[in-house]
Amino acid sequence: MNYLTKKLTVILSLTLLFIIAVIIMFSHRDIPLNELKIKYANSSSSFIAVNGMDVHFRDEGLQTDTIPIVLIHGTGASLHTFNAWSDRLKKSHRIIRMDLPAYGLTGPFPDGNYTMAHYTTFLKDFLTALNIKQCVLAGNSLGGAIAWNFTLEQPSMVTKLILIDASGYPIASKSVPIAFSLAKIPVINKLLSFITPRFLVRASVENVYFDSSKVTDLVVERYFNLTLRAGNRKAFVDRLKTPKDTSTYNNIKYIQQPTLILWGSQDLLIPVENAYKFQEDLPNNTLVILENTGHTPMEESPLESLAPVLNFLKTWP
Repeated sequence: MNYLTKKLTVILSLTLLFIIAVIIMFSHRDIPLNELKIKYANSSSSFIAVNGMDVHFRDEGLQTDTIPIVLIHGTGASLHTFNAWSDRLKKSHRIIRMDLPAYGLTGPFPDGNYTMAHYTTFLKDFLTALNIKQCVLAGNSLGGAIAWNFTLEQPSMVTKLILIDASGYPIASKSVPIAFSLAKIPVINKLLSFITPRFLVRASVENVYFDSSKVTDLVVERYFNLTLRAGNRKAFVDRLKTPKDTSTYNNIKYIQQPTLILWGSQDLLIPVENAYKFQEDLPNNTLVILENTGHTPMEESPLESLAPVLNFLKTWP
């Protein structure tokens, strides 16, 4: 019995030492906001007070454009995911993009509410604060879900809709970024609030690309650093723990706006089957499937993914 007790004590001690070593190796302090601003805000960046937050956004391009294009990023990302698109679009359009609450330089919702209804209310308040009465609304992943839900709620504010690998339908993923999976596991998800291995960030970004060789150190560094903005790690977990509304997709068929459905053929997180569901339900749509592209076409294949967007903006009334 004493032998078993000693053996168990040794095993528990080694386990504890291993956990302590992991915490020491992979724990990271929050990066001060002012330090992040130096690196990830630029001369086009502004901050506006909305719902108790200082929301980071960029308003670029033709300020005489009365119907701007509003770009909304997905989970774990930031407005920077649309950098390549914005550089081209701002030559002929007014482009507005923001860091959603929970991400980027904006940080968490003060009340910790990450329901879809709360995000669409935020978007309405954000656009109102900028005096935007109508827009072309585009979103990727979570941003796509916010875009189509907002269009249902505020149809008069949206003239056209662009859905980029948008979430919405209850179709299972073929592969999920490891950080997304860990965020849903009790105890482990609490550790994610202060343990953030860089390799975990890289693996998660590579998971949503088809060609992982395009995931540069600079891209990983941006995702990693902005995750360390105070409050973002807990917000990331809280949002992924928030129950999804599994019924609103039944209303997608009521969206009347001309809609571009843009999808990476190799999206494993929200597989291309979802694109065909949107095509089936939306009455005024055009579907473009991008070959050899994953979940974030505007990052992975910016030129190829932008071409159908430019065509859509020109040809649809």
